[in-house]
This record gives sequence, C-alpha cells and structure tokens, in this order.
Amino acid sequence: MIDVFRNSWALLLGMLLLMLGNGLQGSLLGVRGAEAGFSAGTMSIIMSAFFAGFLIASRSVPTLIRRVGHVRVFAALGSLVSAVLILFPTIQDPYAWTVGRMILGFCFCGVYITAESWLNNAASNETRGQTLSAYMIVQMLGVIFAQALLVVPDVSGFLLFVIPSVLVSISFAPILLSVQPTPAFDATKPMTLRELYGVSPLGMVGMFLLGGVFAAQFGMAAVYATEAGLSLGEVSVFVAAFYVGAMLFQYPLGWLSDRMDRRLLIMVTAAVGAGAATIAMLMGGVFLLLVAAAFVIGGCSNPLYSMLIAYTTDYLEPSDMASASGGLLFVNGMGAISGPLVIGWSMETLGAQAFFLLILVQLALMAFYALYRMTKRSAPSVEDTGTYAPLTPGATPVAMDLWQEYAIEAAEEEAEAAEAAAAPEQAVKQ
Repeated sequence: MIDVFRNSWALLLGMLLLMLGNGLQGSLLGVRGAEAGFSAGTMSIIMSAFFAGFLIASRSVPTLIRRVGHVRVFAALGSLVSAVLILFPTIQDPYAWTVGRMILGFCFCGVYITAESWLNNAASNETRGQTLSAYMIVQMLGVIFAQALLVVPDVSGFLLFVIPSVLVSISFAPILLSVQPTPAFDATKPMTLRELYGVSPLGMVGMFLLGGVFAAQFGMAAVYATEAGLSLGEVSVFVAAFYVGAMLFQYPLGWLSDRMDRRLLIMVTAAVGAGAATIAMLMGGVFLLLVAAAFVIGGCSNPLYSMLIAYTTDYLEPSDMASASGGLLFVNGMGAISGPLVIGWSMETLGAQAFFLLILVQLALMAFYALYRMTKRSAPSVEDTGTYAPLTPGATPVAMDLWQEYAIEAAEEEAEAAEAAAAPEQAVKQ
C-alpha cells in the first residue's frame, strides 16, 4: 500500500480534494434549498439532475477524451465546476439550480473518468487491487470530511460555495502536474439490457433499486435532515454517518462475499438495511437512532453495489465483463435519477419520514427478489466465483475497467496457483 501512495499520491490527493468539493456542494444545496423556500419535490428534481448529468457524461465523455485529449477535457470540465459552484448563491432559482446540478453531474463524472484513467494507467498488475482500495478509501474520506465543513459560519452567505470551488480548483494542480503519462482510452460497446437481464436478473434489478437508495443518500439526505428540523451540526453528522458506515462495512462484507453464496449475503445485507430504515422511520425523533440507522444503511447499501457487480460477473467470461459493466452502470444511473424524484414526491405527500420509507421499500424488494432468485438456479461454487473488489456507487466506466482488470488478474493468479498445487500430486501418481 505504501508503494501505491508513493506512485499515485498526486492523483489520490487530487481525488480527495475533488470529493471534498463534491460532498460539500450536495449537502449544502439541500440546506440552502430549504432556506430559499424550495419544497421537497422541487429539491428532488434539482438533486436528480446531478445523476442525469452523470449518466450522460459516462456515455459521452470517453468520446470527447479521444477527440481532444485528457488534459483539455480535464481542464475544461474543472473550470465549469468552479464557475457553477460560484453561481449557485447568486441565482437562487429552481430552474437555474436544476441546470447547474446537471452541469455539475456531467463535469464531475468527466473529471473522475479522466483522473481514473491516469490512476488505472499508473497501477501495475501487483498493485491494482491495492490501488482500487486506496481510491475507494480516498473517495469516502473526502465526502465524510466535507460534511464537517457545513458547520463553517455563514451558511447563508457565499463562503460555503466558495470553499468547494476553491477545493475543486486546487485539486487539478497535483493531477495535471504529476508525471503520469496520458493513457490510451478504448471504448467498449455495452450489452443490451435484455442480454444483461438474461445473464443476471438479480444483478440488473438490484442495480436499479440500489441506484435509488444511493441517490437518496447523496442527494436527499440533507433535504430530509433539514425538513426534519435538525440543526446544521446534526445535518453534517447525519449525512457523514452514511459514508462512515459505507467505508467500515466494505471490507468485512467483501470478505464474506468471497466465501459464501453471494445471493444469500445480498438478501441478508439488504434486509438489515431495510430494518435500519424501519427503525429510523418509526423512531425518527431520536437523533442518535437516526445516526445509527444512517450508519447501517450506508454500511449495507454501498457494499451491495460491489456484491451485485461481483455476482453478475460470476456468470460472465472475462472478455464480456467490460461490456456488461456499461449496462450495469446505465441501469444504476436510471435508478439514481428516479430515486430522488419519487422520494421528493413522497416527502411532500407523506412527510419527511417518507425518506426512510422509500429506502425501506427498495432494500426490502431487493432482499425478496434475491430470495426468489435463489429458488430459480443454483449458485456457482465458491471456487468458481470471481473476486470481490470495493467500488462506490459513483463509479465511472474507468473505475469499472480498473476493477475488471484486477478481477481477471486475480482469477489468472488463482488458476496458476491451483495448477502449481496439482503438479506435485500428479507427479506422485506417475
């Protein structure tokens, strides 16, 4: 791990600053929207626009990079991010904020794709898994630390919009000034949704439902906390709890995922998350219970993303993994776009606790569908399954490629080890 940070410190530092800026702007808009008098339904449209822009960029930015190059795309999108962040407090209009959030989603996805391309290119066969883990940790820490900035004075002024703008601008320096060579960028045609469903119905349905759960955490958590009457400090702790849980649960659940039927683990994990959402919905007036519920929901939902990817690839040849990842990302993105819209409408109709009601419904549906799929076909043996790799629900196609290369290399190493172990036995029999 030390070698990973030594070789990629500039990229990882830049990503940390980017996530600080991104994490802060998402929570800040939820708080400021309530102050501006925007309803939960209006805020849901604003928040979902980010995921729409993110999804568009995941398809179009790779083509843009091939045309004009990594550096130009990175610099152009980064400049747009800084500009839009500054404009939010000057134009407090829901239509303008919706357009701004879509631009941010597009730009952040494009910036991540570019930075992750360099990160992938810098990783060797020996360090690819550690690089992926370091990248995930940096992403989570950035969002967690960003919530602490919410308590900076003058939440009603310009300062908290200037801070993420500056953080994003500074993040470009270590990345652009690093000595990493510009990597090649290849495009992969994704599987059709029908083909993907045929390979793994649970993977496709689970990804759609999980997109809504993730969007609720990232887009609507601050809106819910404000509607529920939490103070600014409590809002920051509540939102951060989702990501602290996500970071701490990732590796224990990943360890289990490589040693048991993944469908059973998916079912149990989703059920635990649904249980936590039920407690929060019924006992929402107790702040510590809210934080504990957010911690468990984040700890369950984020590892589910990696579990569903790993489970889907258990039924794929290595050559098909890249094609399937495009479809999984698209389905997850559609869920992320629709999630805030449904939650916003529900919160207006049923009250703030509908935030947890929708999370409960989505995770419960995933648990029941996993149980249903367990009756339809047998699970592959543990020895034939792929390796779990930590990924966040905001992963771009490049991060997916990094994981795929790691998974393929891990499978090849396991096969070579099995052959080496079998060789002495064959020699004795002869």
